[in-house]
Amino acid sequence: MENAKSRVYFADLRAGVKRNLFDKLDVLMERVDLKRKFSKGQLIAIKLHFGEKGNTSYIRPNFVRRVVERVKETGAKPFLTDANTLYVGQRGESVSHLITAIENGFDYAVAGAPLIIADGLRGESARKIQIEGQHFKEVSIGSEIVAADGMVVLTHFKCHEMTGFGGAIKNIGMGCASREGKLAQHSNVAPIVDQSGCTGCESCYKWCPAGAITVEGRKALIDANICIGCGKCIIVCPEKTIHIQWDETTAGLQEKMAEYACGGLKGKDRRVVFINFITQVTPSCDCYGHTDAPIVPDIGILASDDPVALDHACAVLVNQQEGIKNTALESGHEPGGDKFRGVHPEVDWEIQLVHAEKMGLGNRGYELIAVL
Repeated sequence: MENAKSRVYFADLRAGVKRNLFDKLDVLMERVDLKRKFSKGQLIAIKLHFGEKGNTSYIRPNFVRRVVERVKETGAKPFLTDANTLYVGQRGESVSHLITAIENGFDYAVAGAPLIIADGLRGESARKIQIEGQHFKEVSIGSEIVAADGMVVLTHFKCHEMTGFGGAIKNIGMGCASREGKLAQHSNVAPIVDQSGCTGCESCYKWCPAGAITVEGRKALIDANICIGCGKCIIVCPEKTIHIQWDETTAGLQEKMAEYACGGLKGKDRRVVFINFITQVTPSCDCYGHTDAPIVPDIGILASDDPVALDHACAVLVNQQEGIKNTALESGHEPGGDKFRGVHPEVDWEIQLVHAEKMGLGNRGYELIAVL
Protein backbone atom coordinates (compact mmCIF):
# COMPACT_ATOMS: atom_id res chain seq x y z
CA MET A 1 0.00 0.00 0.00
CA GLU A 2 1.26 3.43 -0.90
CA ASN A 3 2.12 5.59 2.11
CA ALA A 4 -0.34 8.35 2.90
CA LYS A 5 0.88 11.80 1.99
CA SER A 6 1.89 14.08 4.83
CA ARG A 7 0.59 17.61 5.02
CA VAL A 8 3.10 20.41 4.55
CA TYR A 9 1.85 23.97 5.01
CA PHE A 10 3.39 26.77 2.97
CA ALA A 11 3.35 30.55 3.39
CA ASP A 12 4.97 32.74 0.78
CA LEU A 13 6.75 35.96 1.72
CA ARG A 14 4.21 38.43 0.39
CA ALA A 15 3.04 40.82 3.09
CA GLY A 16 1.09 44.03 3.47
CA VAL A 17 -0.30 46.52 5.96
CA LYS A 18 -3.06 44.13 6.99
CA ARG A 19 -0.91 41.02 7.29
CA ASN A 20 2.79 40.71 7.93
CA LEU A 21 5.07 37.67 8.00
CA PHE A 22 4.61 37.18 11.73
CA ASP A 23 0.89 36.80 11.11
CA LYS A 24 1.63 34.17 8.47
CA LEU A 25 3.93 32.35 10.87
CA ASP A 26 1.05 32.31 13.36
CA VAL A 27 -1.18 30.64 10.79
CA LEU A 28 1.44 27.99 10.09
CA MET A 29 1.71 27.22 13.80
CA GLU A 30 -2.08 26.97 14.00
CA ARG A 31 -2.16 24.53 11.09
CA VAL A 32 0.32 22.17 12.74
CA ASP A 33 -1.74 22.44 15.94
CA LEU A 34 1.05 23.80 18.10
CA LYS A 35 -1.34 24.77 20.90
CA ARG A 36 -2.51 21.17 21.32
CA LYS A 37 0.96 19.64 21.24
CA PHE A 38 2.26 21.27 24.41
CA SER A 39 0.71 21.77 27.83
CA LYS A 40 1.23 23.63 31.08
CA GLY A 41 4.57 23.13 32.76
CA GLN A 42 6.24 21.20 29.94
CA LEU A 43 9.80 22.19 29.03
CA ILE A 44 9.98 22.74 25.28
CA ALA A 45 13.23 22.96 23.34
CA ILE A 46 13.27 25.48 20.51
CA LYS A 47 15.97 23.75 18.44
CA LEU A 48 17.74 26.13 16.09
CA HIS A 49 21.15 27.16 14.80
CA PHE A 50 22.47 30.37 16.39
CA GLY A 51 24.84 31.01 13.46
CA GLU A 52 28.62 31.11 13.56
CA LYS A 53 30.28 34.44 14.37
CA GLY A 54 30.39 36.41 11.10
CA ASN A 55 27.44 34.54 9.56
CA THR A 56 24.23 36.43 8.77
CA SER A 57 21.86 33.90 7.17
CA TYR A 58 20.47 32.19 10.30
CA ILE A 59 16.79 32.66 11.19
CA ARG A 60 16.13 36.13 12.55
CA PRO A 61 15.66 36.27 16.33
CA ASN A 62 12.38 38.21 16.06
CA PHE A 63 10.82 35.26 14.19
CA VAL A 64 12.07 33.01 16.97
CA ARG A 65 10.43 35.28 19.53
CA ARG A 66 7.07 34.82 17.80
CA VAL A 67 7.42 31.05 18.15
CA VAL A 68 8.43 31.45 21.80
CA GLU A 69 5.33 33.57 22.46
CA ARG A 70 3.03 30.95 20.95
CA VAL A 71 4.64 28.17 22.97
CA LYS A 72 4.22 30.23 26.16
CA GLU A 73 0.51 30.59 25.39
CA THR A 74 0.15 26.82 25.85
CA GLY A 75 1.47 27.13 29.41
CA ALA A 76 4.72 25.39 28.46
CA LYS A 77 8.18 26.81 29.17
CA PRO A 78 10.34 27.21 26.03
CA PHE A 79 14.11 27.47 25.90
CA LEU A 80 16.45 28.04 22.96
CA THR A 81 19.03 25.36 22.35
CA ASP A 82 21.69 23.88 20.12
CA ALA A 83 24.56 21.49 20.76
CA ASN A 84 28.24 22.42 20.62
CA THR A 85 30.10 21.92 17.37
CA LEU A 86 32.61 19.20 16.57
CA TYR A 87 34.97 21.49 14.71
CA VAL A 88 36.96 24.20 16.46
CA GLY A 89 35.19 27.53 16.11
CA GLN A 90 33.16 30.03 18.14
CA ARG A 91 30.59 27.41 19.19
CA GLY A 92 32.86 24.52 20.20
CA GLU A 93 32.18 24.92 23.94
CA SER A 94 29.28 26.49 25.78
CA VAL A 95 30.90 29.73 26.94
CA SER A 96 31.86 30.86 23.44
CA HIS A 97 28.68 29.33 22.04
CA LEU A 98 26.45 31.40 24.32
CA ILE A 99 28.44 34.56 23.65
CA THR A 100 28.08 34.01 19.89
CA ALA A 101 24.34 33.36 20.22
CA ILE A 102 23.83 36.54 22.22
CA GLU A 103 25.94 38.62 19.85
CA ASN A 104 23.84 37.27 16.97
CA GLY A 105 20.69 38.52 18.70
CA PHE A 106 19.42 35.49 20.62
CA ASP A 107 19.46 37.05 24.07
CA TYR A 108 16.44 36.94 26.39
CA ALA A 109 15.49 40.56 25.71
CA VAL A 110 14.99 39.79 22.02
CA ALA A 111 13.91 36.16 21.84
CA GLY A 112 12.04 35.96 25.13
CA ALA A 113 13.46 32.61 26.23
CA PRO A 114 16.60 31.45 28.05
CA LEU A 115 19.50 29.83 26.21
CA ILE A 116 20.61 26.35 27.26
CA ILE A 117 23.36 24.51 25.38
CA ALA A 118 22.13 20.97 24.86
CA ASP A 119 25.28 18.99 25.57
CA GLY A 120 26.94 20.84 28.44
CA LEU A 121 30.06 22.89 28.90
CA ARG A 122 32.38 20.90 26.63
CA GLY A 123 29.94 18.81 24.60
CA GLU A 124 30.13 15.76 26.83
CA SER A 125 26.77 15.97 28.62
CA ALA A 126 24.90 13.30 26.68
CA ARG A 127 22.63 10.31 27.00
CA LYS A 128 22.76 7.09 25.05
CA ILE A 129 19.55 6.39 23.15
CA GLN A 130 18.73 2.98 21.72
CA ILE A 131 17.62 2.85 18.08
CA GLU A 132 17.34 0.21 15.36
CA GLY A 133 19.52 1.61 12.59
CA GLN A 134 21.69 0.23 9.85
CA HIS A 135 24.77 2.01 11.20
CA PHE A 136 23.89 2.48 14.88
CA LYS A 137 22.06 0.63 17.61
CA GLU A 138 22.88 3.38 20.08
CA VAL A 139 23.32 7.11 19.55
CA SER A 140 24.67 9.90 21.78
CA ILE A 141 22.21 12.80 22.12
CA GLY A 142 22.63 16.03 24.09
CA SER A 143 21.17 15.56 27.58
CA GLU A 144 18.93 18.64 27.50
CA ILE A 145 17.34 17.53 24.22
CA VAL A 146 16.52 14.17 25.76
CA ALA A 147 15.19 15.80 28.94
CA ALA A 148 12.88 18.21 27.06
CA ASP A 149 9.20 17.25 26.88
CA GLY A 150 8.85 18.43 23.28
CA MET A 151 10.50 20.46 20.53
CA VAL A 152 9.90 23.12 17.95
CA VAL A 153 12.55 22.52 15.27
CA LEU A 154 13.31 25.82 13.51
CA THR A 155 15.52 25.36 10.46
CA HIS A 156 17.15 27.63 7.92
CA PHE A 157 16.95 25.56 4.73
CA LYS A 158 20.11 25.94 2.61
CA CYS A 159 22.75 23.99 0.70
CA HIS A 160 25.34 21.88 2.47
CA GLU A 161 28.69 20.62 1.23
CA MET A 162 28.30 17.12 2.72
CA THR A 163 24.56 16.47 2.58
CA GLY A 164 23.46 18.52 -0.45
CA PHE A 165 21.03 20.51 1.64
CA GLY A 166 20.62 21.14 5.34
CA GLY A 167 17.03 20.92 6.52
CA ALA A 168 15.03 19.64 9.47
CA ILE A 169 16.61 16.16 9.34
CA LYS A 170 20.09 17.63 9.67
CA ASN A 171 18.99 20.10 12.33
CA ILE A 172 17.85 17.18 14.48
CA GLY A 173 20.33 14.49 13.49
CA MET A 174 23.52 16.54 13.58
CA GLY A 175 22.31 19.39 15.75
CA CYS A 176 21.04 17.27 18.65
CA ALA A 177 24.09 14.99 18.76
CA SER A 178 26.79 15.34 21.38
CA ARG A 179 30.40 15.82 20.29
CA GLU A 180 30.84 12.05 20.41
CA GLY A 181 27.75 11.66 18.23
CA LYS A 182 28.92 14.21 15.70
CA LEU A 183 32.29 12.50 15.44
CA ALA A 184 30.61 9.11 14.94
CA GLN A 185 28.65 10.54 12.01
CA HIS A 186 31.58 12.26 10.32
CA SER A 187 34.43 9.83 10.83
CA ASN A 188 35.20 6.14 11.16
CA VAL A 189 38.71 6.67 12.53
CA ALA A 190 40.37 8.43 15.46
CA PRO A 191 41.35 12.13 15.37
CA ILE A 192 44.94 12.87 14.42
CA VAL A 193 47.53 15.20 15.96
CA ASP A 194 49.30 17.71 13.71
CA GLN A 195 52.80 17.19 15.07
CA SER A 196 54.07 20.49 13.68
CA GLY A 197 51.82 22.48 15.98
CA CYS A 198 51.79 20.24 19.07
CA THR A 199 53.64 21.66 22.09
CA GLY A 200 53.26 18.60 24.33
CA CYS A 201 51.21 20.52 26.91
CA GLU A 202 49.41 17.28 27.91
CA SER A 203 45.93 18.88 27.98
CA CYS A 204 44.58 16.18 25.67
CA TYR A 205 46.35 13.47 27.69
CA LYS A 206 44.71 14.68 30.91
CA TRP A 207 41.22 14.87 29.40
CA CYS A 208 41.19 11.60 27.43
CA PRO A 209 38.77 9.23 29.24
CA ALA A 210 40.06 6.17 27.41
CA GLY A 211 43.79 6.60 27.99
CA ALA A 212 44.33 6.65 24.22
CA ILE A 213 46.79 9.57 24.25
CA THR A 214 50.45 9.52 25.17
CA VAL A 215 52.99 12.35 25.08
CA GLU A 216 56.42 11.37 23.86
CA GLY A 217 59.23 13.81 23.10
CA ARG A 218 56.89 16.78 23.71
CA LYS A 219 54.46 15.48 21.08
CA ALA A 220 51.03 13.90 21.62
CA LEU A 221 50.06 10.64 19.93
CA ILE A 222 46.60 9.08 19.67
CA ASP A 223 46.25 5.29 19.65
CA ALA A 224 43.40 4.59 17.22
CA ASN A 225 42.92 1.12 18.70
CA ILE A 226 42.07 2.61 22.11
CA CYS A 227 40.31 5.83 21.06
CA ILE A 228 36.54 5.74 21.78
CA GLY A 229 35.72 8.69 19.50
CA CYS A 230 34.43 11.07 22.17
CA GLY A 231 36.13 14.10 20.59
CA LYS A 232 37.16 15.71 23.91
CA CYS A 233 40.77 16.09 22.80
CA ILE A 234 39.73 18.25 19.85
CA ILE A 235 38.15 20.93 21.98
CA VAL A 236 40.65 20.98 24.88
CA CYS A 237 43.75 21.35 22.68
CA PRO A 238 44.92 24.96 23.21
CA GLU A 239 46.94 24.94 19.99
CA LYS A 240 44.04 23.56 17.88
CA THR A 241 46.31 20.90 16.41
CA ILE A 242 44.06 17.86 16.87
CA HIS A 243 41.92 17.34 13.80
CA ILE A 244 39.04 15.17 12.66
CA GLN A 245 39.80 12.76 9.86
CA TRP A 246 36.81 13.44 7.63
CA ASP A 247 36.74 10.00 6.07
CA GLU A 248 33.01 9.27 5.93
CA THR A 249 31.33 9.30 2.51
CA THR A 250 28.54 11.77 1.86
CA ALA A 251 26.12 8.84 1.53
CA GLY A 252 27.23 7.30 4.81
CA LEU A 253 27.03 10.64 6.60
CA GLN A 254 23.47 11.23 5.40
CA GLU A 255 22.33 7.79 6.53
CA LYS A 256 23.99 8.19 9.92
CA MET A 257 22.45 11.64 10.27
CA ALA A 258 18.96 10.25 9.63
CA GLU A 259 19.53 7.58 12.27
CA TYR A 260 20.67 10.19 14.77
CA ALA A 261 17.52 12.15 14.00
CA CYS A 262 15.54 9.15 15.23
CA GLY A 263 17.47 9.31 18.48
CA GLY A 264 16.91 13.05 18.83
CA LEU A 265 13.15 12.63 18.49
CA LYS A 266 12.75 9.46 20.54
CA GLY A 267 10.42 9.83 23.50
CA LYS A 268 8.83 13.02 22.21
CA ASP A 269 5.85 11.12 20.73
CA ARG A 270 3.90 13.74 18.73
CA ARG A 271 5.14 16.71 20.76
CA VAL A 272 7.29 18.07 17.94
CA VAL A 273 6.68 20.78 15.33
CA PHE A 274 8.96 21.41 12.34
CA ILE A 275 9.26 24.83 10.66
CA ASN A 276 11.65 25.50 7.75
CA PHE A 277 12.59 28.97 6.46
CA ILE A 278 13.54 28.95 2.77
CA THR A 279 15.24 32.32 2.88
CA GLN A 280 18.81 33.19 1.92
CA VAL A 281 19.43 29.78 0.40
CA THR A 282 23.20 29.94 0.71
CA PRO A 283 25.71 27.51 -0.86
CA SER A 284 27.00 26.27 2.50
CA CYS A 285 26.05 25.71 6.12
CA ASP A 286 25.52 28.49 8.67
CA CYS A 287 28.51 27.03 10.53
CA TYR A 288 30.81 29.13 8.36
CA GLY A 289 31.92 32.52 9.62
CA HIS A 290 30.65 34.21 6.47
CA THR A 291 27.52 34.22 4.31
CA ASP A 292 27.79 33.82 0.55
CA ALA A 293 25.15 35.14 -1.86
CA PRO A 294 21.91 33.10 -2.08
CA ILE A 295 21.54 30.88 -5.16
CA VAL A 296 17.75 31.33 -5.59
CA PRO A 297 15.24 34.00 -4.57
CA ASP A 298 13.65 33.75 -1.13
CA ILE A 299 10.64 31.42 -1.24
CA GLY A 300 8.75 31.20 2.04
CA ILE A 301 8.15 29.44 5.34
CA LEU A 302 6.90 25.87 5.64
CA ALA A 303 5.63 23.79 8.57
CA SER A 304 4.72 20.16 9.14
CA ASP A 305 4.55 17.31 11.62
CA ASP A 306 6.71 15.29 9.23
CA PRO A 307 10.38 16.30 8.82
CA VAL A 308 10.90 14.06 5.78
CA ALA A 309 7.96 15.47 3.87
CA LEU A 310 8.93 18.98 4.93
CA ASP A 311 12.51 18.70 3.70
CA HIS A 312 11.39 17.05 0.46
CA ALA A 313 8.86 19.83 -0.20
CA CYS A 314 11.53 22.46 0.47
CA ALA A 315 13.98 20.78 -1.92
CA VAL A 316 11.35 20.67 -4.66
CA LEU A 317 10.45 24.34 -4.17
CA VAL A 318 14.10 25.37 -4.36
CA ASN A 319 14.64 23.36 -7.54
CA GLN A 320 11.55 24.91 -9.14
CA GLN A 321 13.14 28.36 -8.94
CA GLU A 322 15.31 30.01 -11.54
CA GLY A 323 18.84 30.17 -10.20
CA ILE A 324 20.50 33.50 -9.54
CA LYS A 325 23.41 34.35 -11.81
CA ASN A 326 26.88 35.25 -10.53
CA THR A 327 26.57 33.02 -7.46
CA ALA A 328 28.13 29.71 -6.43
CA LEU A 329 25.49 27.92 -8.53
CA GLU A 330 27.36 26.45 -11.49
CA SER A 331 24.60 24.41 -13.16
CA GLY A 332 20.87 23.78 -12.94
CA HIS A 333 19.97 27.46 -13.24
CA GLU A 334 16.78 26.66 -15.17
CA PRO A 335 13.50 26.07 -13.28
CA GLY A 336 13.47 22.39 -12.40
CA GLY A 337 17.25 22.13 -12.45
CA ASP A 338 18.96 20.51 -9.48
CA LYS A 339 20.25 23.46 -7.49
CA PHE A 340 21.95 21.37 -4.81
CA ARG A 341 23.99 19.38 -7.31
CA GLY A 342 24.58 22.67 -9.10
CA VAL A 343 26.62 23.74 -6.08
CA HIS A 344 27.82 20.37 -4.78
CA PRO A 345 27.79 18.04 -7.82
CA GLU A 346 29.19 14.99 -6.02
CA VAL A 347 26.45 14.83 -3.38
CA ASP A 348 23.25 12.81 -3.86
CA TRP A 349 21.04 14.73 -1.43
CA GLU A 350 18.10 12.35 -1.81
CA ILE A 351 19.88 9.70 0.26
CA GLN A 352 18.96 11.40 3.53
CA LEU A 353 15.28 11.43 2.56
CA VAL A 354 15.26 7.79 1.50
CA HIS A 355 17.01 6.60 4.65
CA ALA A 356 14.93 8.81 6.96
CA GLU A 357 11.78 7.34 5.45
CA LYS A 358 13.20 3.85 5.88
CA MET A 359 13.89 4.63 9.54
CA GLY A 360 10.26 5.68 10.06
CA LEU A 361 10.87 9.39 10.50
CA GLY A 362 8.21 10.28 7.96
CA ASN A 363 7.12 10.06 4.32
CA ARG A 364 8.62 11.55 1.20
CA GLY A 365 5.11 11.86 -0.20
CA TYR A 366 3.49 15.16 0.71
CA GLU A 367 0.55 17.45 0.03
CA LEU A 368 1.58 21.09 -0.15
CA ILE A 369 -1.12 23.34 1.32
CA ALA A 370 -0.76 27.08 0.84
CA VAL A 371 -1.94 29.38 3.61
CA LEU A 372 -3.14 32.85 2.67
